[in-house]
Amino acid sequence: MPKSKIKNVVIVGGGTAGWMTASLLAKVLGKTLNITLVESDDIGIVGVGEATIPPIVNFNRAIGIDEKEFINVTKGTIKLGIEFNHWHKDGERYMHAFGSIGKKFPFCDFHHFWQKHQQLQNGSDHIDGSSFWDYSLNYQAAKQGKFVPISHIPKTNLPGLAYAYHFDAGLYAKFLRKHAESLGVKRIEGTITDIAQDHQSGDIKNLTLEDGTTITGDLFIDCTGLAAILIEKTLSTGYDDYSHWLPCNRAIAVPCEKTDTIEPYTRSTAHKVGWQWRIPLQHRTGNGLVYSSKHMSDEEAKTLLLKNIDGKPLADPKIISFQTGRRRKQWNKNVIAIGLSSGFFEPLEATNIHLIQTAATRLVKFFPHHGINLEEVNEFNRQSKTESEGIRDFIILHYKLNNRGDSEFWRACQRMDVPKSLINKIQLFKKTGKVFCHPNDLFTEIAWQQVMIGQGNVPEDHHPLVDTLSKAQLDDLMKDLKTLINRTVEKMPSHNEFLHSL
Repeated sequence: MPKSKIKNVVIVGGGTAGWMTASLLAKVLGKTLNITLVESDDIGIVGVGEATIPPIVNFNRAIGIDEKEFINVTKGTIKLGIEFNHWHKDGERYMHAFGSIGKKFPFCDFHHFWQKHQQLQNGSDHIDGSSFWDYSLNYQAAKQGKFVPISHIPKTNLPGLAYAYHFDAGLYAKFLRKHAESLGVKRIEGTITDIAQDHQSGDIKNLTLEDGTTITGDLFIDCTGLAAILIEKTLSTGYDDYSHWLPCNRAIAVPCEKTDTIEPYTRSTAHKVGWQWRIPLQHRTGNGLVYSSKHMSDEEAKTLLLKNIDGKPLADPKIISFQTGRRRKQWNKNVIAIGLSSGFFEPLEATNIHLIQTAATRLVKFFPHHGINLEEVNEFNRQSKTESEGIRDFIILHYKLNNRGDSEFWRACQRMDVPKSLINKIQLFKKTGKVFCHPNDLFTEIAWQQVMIGQGNVPEDHHPLVDTLSKAQLDDLMKDLKTLINRTVEKMPSHNEFLHSL
């Protein structure tokens, strides 16, 4: 007997996760599906996801959003990278800048050439890691407050600026709602009071709302955030806890008045316990402190955060409790968890909104046609797990490589056992300067190089290909690249000017 076609999709929960998912499904598969989103105005959203990474530019484009309108409506700004202050040692800073660094070579990465040049310049093996960013167009533009969207450095084949956005997450969700509804998504307002399951399969059959309305579906998307009412409270899927590697379990957030100059990058500042984010928007600055309740009280965290913001607070500080980790199955029976219901990574590298995007994209690729196949579900979950573990290792890297000695919190991070996959990456880079990533990994080799060099894990050796260049050739290469980047940045308008032009 043939399986029935998957026709009715029910998304439970709005916010960024619900409306991003609804928008993509409607744009790509809307002609073949009935998409209903159920949300309650009485249930608030976490709403601190204000920073993103470059793939969101393509996502917005794919669902048909005009960039100029998006930036204006969400009070958005440009993000060229994340500056990390005091993560290695007090007083030191570096940036995970988006985009490329230097010039791409076919068999080894640019940092091998930079490293050899540094050694020749210094006459020893001592390397000043800070100079690595002299060859990053994104870094130089970020620190000089410049931006213009260019795909390539003029008159070269070298990549231009890679960028993402800062924006007001609440305004983004409202903007996406309007967009999704224009694509045919039906929104139902209401609070769920009952969830009915099939007695044999355990699949979700329907939802009952407070007013008695019943909503049936073939496939349910859980976008209920940390509540996870379908994937966990109903299906008891289970959770892989990462807190033994990522010790922070609280965030306290507060917006403050904006500054005159809007910097085109996020700032992450390490404190005695945890770290503080600073995200500049057009109408305000977003601030937050991520910390461990084992090492700091909520009141201490509040005092520390308010002492270190740029201007007058615009709201009362909001505390969010979380447990880092991931749902053991992102797809269980006929429920797929997207957003915080599928897991949570602290916002250190702005991955949570990105994980909504990749989950929604994966759903479209794996969308079941005539019924749900176990093989399809297993592959979906395998890819989700691999993606999460790669991000997990990258975030752990920042904590593990700290060289702070001012608190037991940071010393414990230095001592902690980390996944073998991460240990191998750290040691391989230290001994050889080589780092390798899976083609589907979110963070590229250049991202890993920046965090490792920025936090003191400087390679002891370089690739032999570098030795095929003479000292004069190497000097010319580095001088030309640096000059090219500096001249390009000089001609760019300021970030403020770019925003005003919109």
